[in-house]
Amino acid sequence: MDRSAPVLSANQGIDDVKVGSLPRLLEAVNFAAEKHKCQRRKDPEATPYINHPIGVARILSSEAGVSDTIALEAAILHDTVEDTDTSFEELEAVFGRPVAQILHAPHASVRAKLVKSADKIYNLRDLERVHPVGWTRDRVDAYFLWSAQVCRGLRGVNANLDRLMAEIFDRHGLTKPAAVLLLLLLYS
Repeated sequence: MDRSAPVLSANQGIDDVKVGSLPRLLEAVNFAAEKHKCQRRKDPEATPYINHPIGVARILSSEAGVSDTIALEAAILHDTVEDTDTSFEELEAVFGRPVAQILHAPHASVRAKLVKSADKIYNLRDLERVHPVGWTRDRVDAYFLWSAQVCRGLRGVNANLDRLMAEIFDRHGLTKPAAVLLLLLLYS
């Protein structure tokens, strides 16, 4: 199967394209589980790290309605290059150029923005649940503020993800421009 096709046009929704298969998605889960097997999240429970990329893919699939397998594979694999010994070349060899390109250029495509949005949602929800060991309240607040700025560039790709991000930022008073400006002044 040619995993580089199809290319999405500006008018075509990401969910209009069905590429890949369940076996390929399970290969991505297995690959990520092997790569992250000794890693833990920074929460007090030291949650297995693999829960994070699986959770990011679940947000895309279950909450955002994304069924594009390439985007879901990229979600599962999104931290392998950053946090393990995995190279972009290895990802391309195993999963194809589209997955590797999404991870190599995280703001270059609709799929990349989907993954980045779901990743932010997962991390922000995690911070709402529990703070990483050693993080102060000020550091958590600064992370939310920084994330609000990052997520502005991700809007408009998926209405469900936009809504989920808005709900999180609203809970933290970061949806009104005046509040964001005030916080930027306080933390700069």
